Amino acid sequence: MNTLIAVDNSGSYRVTLTVTTSLCEEAMQIHGCTTTAAAALGRTLTCAGMMGIGLKSMSDRLTVQIKGSGPAKQVLACADGLGRVKGYIANPAAELPPRADGHLNVGGIVGEGSLTVIKDLGLREPYVGTIPLVNGEIARDFTQYFAVSEQQPGSVALGVRFTKDRAHVAWAGGFIVQVLPDAKDEALDALEETITLMDDITLLIQDAEGDLYKLMDLIFGKLPEEFRPRVLEERTISWMCDCSRERMEKALVSIGKKDLAEIIEEDHGAELTCQFCLKKYRFNEQELRTLLEEASHGQN
Repeated sequence: MNTLIAVDNSGSYRVTLTVTTSLCEEAMQIHGCTTTAAAALGRTLTCAGMMGIGLKSMSDRLTVQIKGSGPAKQVLACADGLGRVKGYIANPAAELPPRADGHLNVGGIVGEGSLTVIKDLGLREPYVGTIPLVNGEIARDFTQYFAVSEQQPGSVALGVRFTKDRAHVAWAGGFIVQVLPDAKDEALDALEETITLMDDITLLIQDAEGDLYKLMDLIFGKLPEEFRPRVLEERTISWMCDCSRERMEKALVSIGKKDLAEIIEEDHGAELTCQFCLKKYRFNEQELRTLLEEASHGQN
């Protein structure tokens, strides 16, 4: 368990709070990210995971795609209703000098661009929402996405902090606060003041030593009792890539008979790499010829 879902005592807002240190560390090591690239990827994975467990059905899925003009090029994350998350950054070597305030320049490596969320809810067509990026720092961009695309005002905080040698993730996590329909003005005023004055989310996670209930109290504990959140549910957000040899076979078949035949004649084999976990799948010539026969039967 690394995530709490709560609603305040007045029914004014809902909060999803998570600590994703292990998730962000795994992503950083798999993709060999610089610290700034790992921060961009980790923030995106964290928010996607929280959005995933907020889906109505465990089988529902969503994809978050951030495309920008900066050296990162693209950050992509996929999540489902079970809290399983995977993702990648197109350029894991993306790096820029820190900002003037000393913080990692995530907005700089992302640049100007767009944030798109695609939700597969089991309907005929997926839901797609796209907004221009606010500043590329990820949290404010998601705050704007919720307000504009889902008409759900609130606040998003996301952070990834690294060890002194910058080789590992020390602390990571964040929250999504969403205003509920019958919110009380007094509750929202108190909440806004609390969020405005709070410390950096990763410093709070560090102070709480990763304990979610301590973290909840550090963030919201000074609110009047009637506006403090009460925990409704404990959930888990974790890294999981669902790639398989069968999926890679389908990908090879999908390129068509002509292209598959060219690969067989020219390369006598193929190696496919999962873009999410970087696992390699090798196919020898005979295996490719078998897939070519399947492709031929499928088009007859």
